[in-house]
Amino acid sequence: MLGQAIRDEPRLFTIGVVGSSLFGLLIIANSYVVGAVVGHVVVPAFAGHHASGGTLALIAAVFLGISVLRVASIFGRRLGAGFMQFRLQARYRRAVTRRYLSLPPSWHQTHATGTLLSNANSDVEAAFVPIAPLPFAVGTIVMVLAAVISLFVTDWVLAMVGVALFPALFGLNVVYSRYMSPRQIRAQQMRAKVSAVAHESFDGALVVKTMGREEDESRRFGVFVTELRDALISVGRLRGLFDPVMDSLPSVGTLAVLLLGAWRLETGAISVGELVTVAFLFTVLAFPVRAIGWVVAELPRSVAGWERVQSVLTATGDLRYGPENLEKSGQPASLRFERVDFRYGDGPLVLNEVSFTVPAGKTVALVGPTGSGKSTIASLAVRLVDPADGTIALDDREIRELTEASLASTAALVPQIPFVFDDTVRGNVTLERAGVTDDDAWRALRLAQADGFIAKLPEGLDTPVGERGTSLSGGQRQRITLARALAGRPRLLVLDDATSAVDPRVEAAILGSLRERDAGASILVVAYRRATIALADEVVYLEQGKVVATGTHTELLAANPGYADLVTAYEKAEHEKAAHEKAAHDEAEQERVDA
Repeated sequence: MLGQAIRDEPRLFTIGVVGSSLFGLLIIANSYVVGAVVGHVVVPAFAGHHASGGTLALIAAVFLGISVLRVASIFGRRLGAGFMQFRLQARYRRAVTRRYLSLPPSWHQTHATGTLLSNANSDVEAAFVPIAPLPFAVGTIVMVLAAVISLFVTDWVLAMVGVALFPALFGLNVVYSRYMSPRQIRAQQMRAKVSAVAHESFDGALVVKTMGREEDESRRFGVFVTELRDALISVGRLRGLFDPVMDSLPSVGTLAVLLLGAWRLETGAISVGELVTVAFLFTVLAFPVRAIGWVVAELPRSVAGWERVQSVLTATGDLRYGPENLEKSGQPASLRFERVDFRYGDGPLVLNEVSFTVPAGKTVALVGPTGSGKSTIASLAVRLVDPADGTIALDDREIRELTEASLASTAALVPQIPFVFDDTVRGNVTLERAGVTDDDAWRALRLAQADGFIAKLPEGLDTPVGERGTSLSGGQRQRITLARALAGRPRLLVLDDATSAVDPRVEAAILGSLRERDAGASILVVAYRRATIALADEVVYLEQGKVVATGTHTELLAANPGYADLVTAYEKAEHEKAAHEKAAHDEAEQERVDA
């Protein structure tokens, strides 16, 4: 992981390492200057009760020069390390997000939204936390090597203290990393789990509130928060044991140097200046050596975050697109399913040898009981998923051979559950697509029977609709979603029960306007209402993933009892729903009058 980070940002890493190495070498130089000043200036000054003004000025200039260089080295170290860390985090957040967008819906269906948010946020952040102290740690290694050499040059006995101390520091870091790694991995996993549970609770807030499940959801969330707390406490306890030991080792080294140095000074093996140099060097080594500890301390968490990020970046299942483009003729496109099979994962077949055609400019309705495969066909038609076997073609061109851009500009899906962005009406309809103007937006809104209520909004197209379109009704959200698809002028429009929340009369008006020449699209519609089905040029009747019958609505009513029973049941359910809504409205109105 660290190697990959260095390969990604070699220039910034070099700046950081050069600054850190210079800082370390200046620390050693400063120690020798201090020793020289004590040995050659301070001690003689005490003996002679006199110090030259020029000498003191020279000493001040030397210390000032070293300080200026140290400031410059610190600036270079932090500039390189900081820029490197934040640029890597930004780069990999973009990479993870792009990977999310390229992976198929089947992959997203097996991964919780909260976990995906954690991958793109806290996991990326954790992966590159060691980058900030990394150049400092590398520079510290350079400093330690230079310090050991200088110690041996000064006095080999005192140097042995350093030879014993530095391996002890590195060994302690290795042991710490081994024990810390599983704790950090556990904590990172629990962060993702807490995020996933929280997102699910917030996303389902309406269900939680209306079903009175607030306390249960709070308890469920509390269980995972407690586990995360315990995991973080476990990390903190180990770090609390490790940090004092790391801080104390350089102090122990300084004490050992002073004891040995006093003995060596008595024997005349070293001078006062040399003893002060070595003791001062051990004193100032404590902070830089901690940088190595910081890197090692964050490595377990970093590795855990990196592995979770890599699980996204290396995920498989991409849809491979071909090199072919369909002509942008502006005319409706034809769609053909030929002996198509489909299954989810290793499960049973959801579709079995499905064959039908949507002729150019025609409307075909998919009708069938729940679980018959209608929504799966809608997803296959715009290639959100690929079939296990068989052929799907647009304008007689195999859909897998088309480029992604060509497919997106030719076919559009309006899903069963509308999604509205926290943006203006204009932003939701145009999606800032090149070439989609306000005139295109109003045309699409007219076709979707949404222009009337949009014109009445306070700011028209510039009206914010709130998160997930909270300021709009369900039917209004569906019509804006439909207008979004129509604004791109698709040649094939796939409606997966996309008007279920609107009034039947409005739905009939929408489908009627879409059948007009101005819409310029063939239509494949998953339909339930009799009025919707009756508007189709042809009906494809499905049962248990198979095409049972095709024909007009009138033909199927006469020839297929199963179809007639299903449509009648749909119609009866619609009447009961309308009656219930009317009764509820009348009751509310009466209560208002009584009040």
